[in-house]
Amino acid sequence: MINLQDILAARERIRGHVAVTPCPFSRPFSDLCGAQIHFKLENLQRTGSFKERGAANKLALLTPEERARGIVAASAGNHAQGVAVNAQRLGIQATIVMPETTPLIKAQATKSFGAKVVFFGTSLADAFVEARRIEKEQGAVFIHAFDDDAIIAGQGTAGLEILEQVPDVDVVVGSIGGGGWLGGIAVAVKAMKPSVRVVGVESALVQKMRAALDAGAPVLVPAASTLADGIAVSQAGDRTLPLFTRYVDEIVCVDDEEVANAILLLIEKEKTVAEGAGAAPAAALLQHKLKGLRPALKVVCVISGGNIDVNLLARIIERGLVKEGRRVMLAVRVPDRPGMLASILQVVAVERANVLEVHHNRAFLAGPVGDTEIDLTLETRGADHIESLIATLSSRGFKVTRR
Repeated sequence: MINLQDILAARERIRGHVAVTPCPFSRPFSDLCGAQIHFKLENLQRTGSFKERGAANKLALLTPEERARGIVAASAGNHAQGVAVNAQRLGIQATIVMPETTPLIKAQATKSFGAKVVFFGTSLADAFVEARRIEKEQGAVFIHAFDDDAIIAGQGTAGLEILEQVPDVDVVVGSIGGGGWLGGIAVAVKAMKPSVRVVGVESALVQKMRAALDAGAPVLVPAASTLADGIAVSQAGDRTLPLFTRYVDEIVCVDDEEVANAILLLIEKEKTVAEGAGAAPAAALLQHKLKGLRPALKVVCVISGGNIDVNLLARIIERGLVKEGRRVMLAVRVPDRPGMLASILQVVAVERANVLEVHHNRAFLAGPVGDTEIDLTLETRGADHIESLIATLSSRGFKVTRR
């Protein structure tokens, strides 16, 4: 089990190579969450996540003979880039095994740092097996994503920064993948300020650390597809579980809808882009999963990464707008004759809604042949505005259905 001295030594090794990320106060989230919220912005690292910390420390500890053999890792994203950028800096040949389903943008980013990318299998578990095969057959040094003391110590350097940036912090909230990230932070924080409450956040679909704590040993839980894919690890680490047993005070979980809402609010209120795993702690705070928070408490919410696919981000934003009543689809059934669309749009204009899309449905409509259904996608100002719009259309004799 690592200790504070390991983390302090790691900070000296990575100094100048890994950014000291900011930890600003957030007025909007403080008002929403009922405490003084600060965000530790690891999404501002060069590769967009905290993974650079552990990789930089681990690679710095390799002997000249190990560096000459090259390294290999299995990852679908952030660990891959953290390893690759530090290997490039140190002149070490890196091979990263990625599942064949890895988004192209992540593979390209890893290649841009000079790593050799090998695609294998359809899951991270498949990639892990192949990376271990390369380790044995080619003699490369395997770099584990979380279950390695040097990796954990490197991640723990963020905990030192948190205490320096918010000395009177009361609560630290971070996400849980395999446990190396929050485990390292917890060691640093608890060693220097034992009164700090450390809270971990898991995806509700993959609660591997909760299962491990309950069983007293790492447990393999079923894999699941989740928006917080960066923490969708199916089993806690042998080295990370003892850290949680000793240093982490509680664990809460969040679902995908809560994570999506947090991503949207971080963009809108904080101008901060977070991936699903990075937004999970903010989701827990927004949903008041942490009991006992009050306005005087200082909370550091760690945004672990911001590497989110832009297409996924666009879908999250659209769904969030629908949920907040800022976008709506209405189906209006009318006789199919000239002037009906103009009549509907006149009402929409009076109600000050903005038309985004219009679609006529004739062929697939049940009922009288002479009818048509006009689907309107509208930009609105909220739930009350939508209700007002529907009421006005209905008062004019239109049959309205909200999609």
